Amino acid sequence: MTRLVGKRVVPILVKDDGQPMLESMDMVGYIDGLGDPVLTGPERSEITACADTIVVKTVPLTWPRYALLGLPEFGTVAALDHYVVRKRKQLGDFVELRARTREQIDALTPELEKLDRLIESPLAVNGKLSLDDIRVLPLLRSAAVVKGLRFPQKVREYFEAMMERIGYQPLPAV
Repeated sequence: MTRLVGKRVVPILVKDDGQPMLESMDMVGYIDGLGDPVLTGPERSEITACADTIVVKTVPLTWPRYALLGLPEFGTVAALDHYVVRKRKQLGDFVELRARTREQIDALTPELEKLDRLIESPLAVNGKLSLDDIRVLPLLRSAAVVKGLRFPQKVREYFEAMMERIGYQPLPAV
């Protein structure tokens, strides 16, 4: 990977012309444009802003829980230790963060309520699949690992419908 772009980073998509792409959303747009586009709906700046705020507020809730889920990417002790050490440097002690779950949920809930008001359909945040769905669904899938977090009605309906649509089960809540 370092040879391609001069630093260790994932994901990397190497296009047919040999050019690497580093930005996930650029990759999504590129792949969607290879055939008949699927993500044809509009993008809304309000959704992007809401997603940006949600990601900041979910990180202290979700990162400490990933280590407890038995995820395949943490299948070795070394992989799990690497994750925990790296993320602790950024956030602090995982046990202390989990102890503050209620406070963190209380800070996240208004943002989820804002998103609830923005969702137009359970099948696509803007009524038709768009890059906004690529922004929002992974955030909700991550947030769903937080035991005790309740999604507002439209957020819950959207999350459940989209998870069924893509054929993935939510991760367990801890």
